[in-house]
Amino acid sequence: MITLVLILVTIPLGVYLFMQQPQFGKNPSGSHLDRIKQSPHYKNGAFQNQHLTPDLAEGISYFDILKAYFSKVSEKEPLKVLPSIKTDLKNIQSDQPVVVWFGHSSYFLHINGKNILVDPVFSGHASPVSFFGANYQGSNVYTLDDFPPLDLLIITHDHYDHLDYETVKNLQPKVKKVVTSLGVSSHLIHWGYSSSQITELDWWESTDIDNTLKITSAPARHFSGRGFKRMQTLWSSFIIQTPQNKVYIGEDSGYDTHFKEIGEKFGPFDLAILECGQYHPYWKYIHMMPEETVQAAVDLKAKVLLPVHWSKFTLALHPWHEPIKRLVGKAHALNQTIVTPMIGEKVELEKNLPLKEWWVY
Repeated sequence: MITLVLILVTIPLGVYLFMQQPQFGKNPSGSHLDRIKQSPHYKNGAFQNQHLTPDLAEGISYFDILKAYFSKVSEKEPLKVLPSIKTDLKNIQSDQPVVVWFGHSSYFLHINGKNILVDPVFSGHASPVSFFGANYQGSNVYTLDDFPPLDLLIITHDHYDHLDYETVKNLQPKVKKVVTSLGVSSHLIHWGYSSSQITELDWWESTDIDNTLKITSAPARHFSGRGFKRMQTLWSSFIIQTPQNKVYIGEDSGYDTHFKEIGEKFGPFDLAILECGQYHPYWKYIHMMPEETVQAAVDLKAKVLLPVHWSKFTLALHPWHEPIKRLVGKAHALNQTIVTPMIGEKVELEKNLPLKEWWVY
């Protein structure tokens, strides 16, 4: 009996102590939480999507998912080292928006003279522990030393494959300003960022970086959380506007009416960067299928679609190259212009839109 009691006490205590490690971050509290409670999107102790968004599709249980993960998937990960290109990020000169994608949802934007980094993950893994969620070989060729000073760091939401403790903490000296979703600053301040560096936005709120760059937060259909308690911070897409261009920064999202709403309010967009990967019919409400990604670009009135959220980590059950193959087929059917760069390859609007099927190698 004493042994059983010790076990029952020790296990929860061990879990609690483990969760105190800095990579788990810190949820909003105090006056910060008081502000969050004023948001029209925060109800019953949690942020809400615009429409009902269950974690799992109808009739699906977590036991069904567990069984699915034991099934064999051919080429779930690349069989060879991924090809990549090393672009000199410190010396990009262009009068057009330039994008350099690093795999998954991390990418660098040079627009209107500003250097912007979105959801950087360069620790080598997409989880709170180094032995789980390792990146593919060849997908992590950049280091933080490769980056110039950053005018802006954008964090869409607080999941580990978008907000990486090690990367973000080490980037802090290079970052002038952070724009993120409402509540996410609680993690960043816990990790050493100053509140003066950070601007949090609720959906439809905007901030001017200067008189040439405006950022607006917009809805997505997803969820948040780095521990047991979900939905304590918001998840957002973002709209970048300059006098010459509009770029849509998508985040993880199920397909919904918000894409058309954003397209009507802010479109057309010169470029839409949208998730394409880590999907499954079992969780169709929180991640789009590739065909829906193309339809979302059409809804947004995007001139060019850059598909991301694939080709770095295996976080779902599909073959690693399936997302891009399905997306390319649907883009042809809907006559949607796309760009498919290798990791690290420069995309320059109006000038260089790579289309090589490099995943066939």
